[in-house]
Amino acid sequence: MTHRQAGFSLLELLVALFVVVLVTSLVTLNVGSGGRDIELEAQVRDLAGVAAYALDEAQLLGVDFGLLLEQRDEDGETVFGWRWLERRPEGWREPASGKEVFAPGQLPPGVELQLELEDVPVDSLSLAPAGEERSPQLVFYASGETAPGAMEVRRRDNGELLWRMEWDLLGRFDLLRRGEPGELP
Repeated sequence: MTHRQAGFSLLELLVALFVVVLVTSLVTLNVGSGGRDIELEAQVRDLAGVAAYALDEAQLLGVDFGLLLEQRDEDGETVFGWRWLERRPEGWREPASGKEVFAPGQLPPGVELQLELEDVPVDSLSLAPAGEERSPQLVFYASGETAPGAMEVRRRDNGELLWRMEWDLLGRFDLLRRGEPGELP
């Protein structure tokens, strides 16, 4: 009678190791893309929050604030960003106060912005030639009003809608994940 020793064969151990590596890789990929999604959500929420703050500040200080959306080329890739401006007698300039709050922002590569104001798409988000001043596309007036509109954040590769931000004449903002109304955490 031959006694077979209980245990795992080398082949069984290799298959188990392969399964563990495969599961770990999938979890890492999902967590990595989740991190980018969380970062994008934070940027969109921050943009909406600062916009609401800009409208409050405009009313409080009696000064118009503006949001200038830009499209830049960085390392051969198109990146969308924004700058906050304040209307002064000499034209649109960086805000004199609240520099931390009104810091410029930028979306991660691979996503794009689409803006519409009063139901009309704004096609040109490109940066003006060097030395040329630009007026913001969205103005928060000292009277407490702004042009109603919406901004969509989409994946560049497939056009998937990730976020939609809508606002009315009085600057009330709604953030819609994937354009769907619902409870946001």
